[in-house]
Formats: sequence, structure tokens, C-alpha cells
Amino acid sequence: MKLVAQGSTLDLTHPHVMGILNVTPDSFSDGGAHHSLVEAVKHANLMINAGATIIDVGGESTRPGALDVSVEEELARVIPVVEAIAQRFEVWISVDTSKPEVIREAARVGAHIINDIRSLTEPGALEAAAETGLPVCLMHMQGQPKTMQAAPKYEDVFADVTPLFHRAYCALRAGWDRKR
Repeated sequence: MKLVAQGSTLDLTHPHVMGILNVTPDSFSDGGAHHSLVEAVKHANLMINAGATIIDVGGESTRPGALDVSVEEELARVIPVVEAIAQRFEVWISVDTSKPEVIREAARVGAHIINDIRSLTEPGALEAAAETGLPVCLMHMQGQPKTMQAAPKYEDVFADVTPLFHRAYCALRAGWDRKR
């Protein structure tokens, strides 16, 4: 199987390494080390040289207790980084967002994949992602980002994961090709 986006093909017959690039001051994993454009591009370059074929850019922390970020702030954090990576490197770019405005703008400047922890449940996100024609990664979580790590426990895994399958069904009804 292959994914096609932005005139590029990603062969899925073998594994790929996705490098995570958090461009937030309150990142769970790196404490905001890549918050500036220069540092973000430098880190993307390091990950690519280490073998990453996909760079996932996120502008809103989903760590426990993280505060929500406005659309304007997330756009300011993410879009310059996506654009700079797209202009400098031959790598697929994933954008970790739930906001329709960020989805649209990231696609416009060169993103290849939408990676949404909320599975396109935010108002307008499903439609925005469908408009882009980009492949989408739908995520499962218990609760919301603020609470998902509070006490994760599954009594009935199938029942807990069923909403994710419903989101995939919604994506297909919105016009997605199964291959995306």
C-alpha cells in the first residue's frame, strides 16, 4: 500500500520512523527545547539524518494539565515550521492538530498527513481534513487530552475503542478514500 499526498508517495510496505517535533513551550517530552523556528528546523534536520522519514509537528501540548491554545497561537507555532521543513527537506510532514484552521493552512504550506488526537471530533475538523485530501491518522484516547492519563483503564476494550471506529466511518461518509 502507498499513500500519496502533495505530489509525493510514501511506501507503506515497510516501517517508517516518525520524528516528533513539539513546537510548544510546555512540551511533555522536551520541555520546549524546539520552540523557535531555527531550533525546530535544526531538530528536524537531526531527526531526518537519524533516519526519520516523517516529521510530526505539534503546536499544542496534550500533556496532562496542559492549557488549550488559541487557533492564532497554534497557527503561529506550526505553520512557519511546516513551511520551512517542506522547503528544505524531502520528508513527509505530519501535523498534530485538531483545529480546522490549522489543518487547512498546514495542507496549504506542505503538510502530507493530518494526525488528530481527537479523531476529527472538533467542529469543522472533519470537513477541513476532507477538503485537503490528505491522509489522516485518527487517534484513540480515554476522555480528553487533559484527563486521558488520569486513570487509564479498560473494562471493555471493544466498547472503549468503538468510538474510534465510528470516526473512521464518519471519515468515509465525508468522502475519504479507504486508502487514505
